[in-house]
Amino acid sequence: MTATTRQVGEREAREVAEAARETEWTRPSFAKRLYLGDFDLSLIHPQPHAVAADDAVRGEEFIARLAAYCETLDGLLIEREAKIPDEYVRGLAELGTFGIKIPVEYGGLGLPMSYYGKALMLVASVHPSVSALVSAHQSIGVPEPVKMFGTDEQKQLFLPRCAAGAVTAFLLTEPDVGSDPARLASTATPTDGGYLLDGVKLWTTNGVIAELVVVMARVPEHEGGRGGISAFVVEADSPGITVENRNAFMGLRGIENGVTRFHQVRVPAENRLGREGDGLRIALTTLNTGRLSIPATTTAAAKWCLKIAREWSAERVQWGRPIGAHAAVAEKISFIAATTFALEAVLDLSANLADAGTKDIRIEAALAKLWASEMAWRIADELVQIRGGRGYETADSLAARGERAVPAEQILRDLRINRIFEGSTEIMHLLIAREAVDAHLSAAGDLASPDADLQAKAKAAVNASGFYAKWLPKLAVGKGSDPRSYGEFGPLAKHLRYVERSSRKLARQTFYGMGRWQAKLEYRQGFLARIVDIGAELFAMAASCSRAETLRSRDAAQGESAYELAAVFCEQARLRVDHLFEQLWSNTDDADRRLSQQVLDGKHSWLEAGIVDPSEGTGPWIAQWQPGESTAENQSRRYR
Repeated sequence: MTATTRQVGEREAREVAEAARETEWTRPSFAKRLYLGDFDLSLIHPQPHAVAADDAVRGEEFIARLAAYCETLDGLLIEREAKIPDEYVRGLAELGTFGIKIPVEYGGLGLPMSYYGKALMLVASVHPSVSALVSAHQSIGVPEPVKMFGTDEQKQLFLPRCAAGAVTAFLLTEPDVGSDPARLASTATPTDGGYLLDGVKLWTTNGVIAELVVVMARVPEHEGGRGGISAFVVEADSPGITVENRNAFMGLRGIENGVTRFHQVRVPAENRLGREGDGLRIALTTLNTGRLSIPATTTAAAKWCLKIAREWSAERVQWGRPIGAHAAVAEKISFIAATTFALEAVLDLSANLADAGTKDIRIEAALAKLWASEMAWRIADELVQIRGGRGYETADSLAARGERAVPAEQILRDLRINRIFEGSTEIMHLLIAREAVDAHLSAAGDLASPDADLQAKAKAAVNASGFYAKWLPKLAVGKGSDPRSYGEFGPLAKHLRYVERSSRKLARQTFYGMGRWQAKLEYRQGFLARIVDIGAELFAMAASCSRAETLRSRDAAQGESAYELAAVFCEQARLRVDHLFEQLWSNTDDADRRLSQQVLDGKHSWLEAGIVDPSEGTGPWIAQWQPGESTAENQSRRYR
């Protein structure tokens, strides 16, 4: 191969992505039904409690030890040196932090997702780079795919090492390949007893210090094998592997993220996970719960922002009053507090559903990642605004002139990446929308196919009419229209009735969009994004009400506080939902597309006159690479 990227058409790209989807729904999904207008609160409330008593005891003991250790770590040191000290990593390994979810029989702690989330919150509060280290290893690195798809031999070989602290990484992205895996250019060529890996991987979180990596590479079709994108567990010190660069970013300054080249790297056949061609399915399935690391770290950030906002707003005085007493700041504090409660509600619910294992949470996990990353970013932005000039000043600068070292600007920088990695907001919109409209696409059949002829579309229209004749009447009336519904939730009942009514309205609006655009619906990305965002807000509202009632049943005093937080959050969320519903049909989408195309065509390039571009001439937009031996110095290192 001489080209750095496979050139594929739109159809092939779509087919590759579609083939990797899980198409069966063998377990109920609260979120999937929500998008279809069926708000079934019983699927999430009372919340499932699948944590065994002994696991809870061990989990609390571990969290206590981890909290005590985190108190000894210096997050500002990590920020200053752009590196997590090796002794910090060794200390985490000794506590068992790299094996939280790995079963006990393989040397791990064998704790459920709920305690994994608590652990990520703790380490993230030290510095988000620490949570990135732990989650990249355990959420998407070697342990999870091996636990889910590995053979008994692979589990015995790799999981004990991972639990003991062998840092791992997940390598999919390439210099010109992100969310479009059909263009994957790295290859795994079959050879005697195994494969030869060639390619370059970009943004390899943990890749600089990894001992083991999961690599996605394309196996060519060959005699005795079907080929396709496949997953391999690879020893990071294998001959032919070079970490060519340690990347630096605007945030997460301690992250060990690099560019890794593979040149004729020999991988035994027994290191392949699953069958040839199963790589993308393994990656997507792993991400179903792996994405829950984002809600955990963002919830930690929100809690810290709330603490700083509360303390600072009571201390800082302007015009004779604490700034928190001024309405402009009070609105921001209210938003931060209410949304922080909802973030933890979404995290707890998602983790409990994952632990119970009785529901399909692929949409819930995706919604949690999408919504949490967006809302936490808003919270951090509001904190910087509340802090004013001190919010823009670095913690070290504040300390140097004798003030409290509050890294508000750092948390804003650190949180920004969550809207991009493990599925950018735009990609998450498309992924969730694909699942949300799946029933419509199945009912529409060839109506939703751009390649079907008129005869096929006419036949599909008859079949679709039968589905909608039964489904649409169900969307007319529901529990949300009965003022007595959800009475057990007291003052929150009205918000649950709103969620139920909005769920049915959302399903109707999706149907109208399907009827209007049919096969072109996939190109109406603004419409689909709003559909998804409405569902995300409704999901967060339901989670918040459920958590408030759960807390009330355990502790009346805390329950009263939770009810107040949930009520304000729901009021705020309802305003956002109402606005999104309005924007479904009243927007500038068509004008935006036209103007965007004009900009791309250069029609308005005169607007760019009068500036200098410091990046001009510094290099290509996308670095080109060719297969071959590396000429760079290896940046790889080990912490142990």
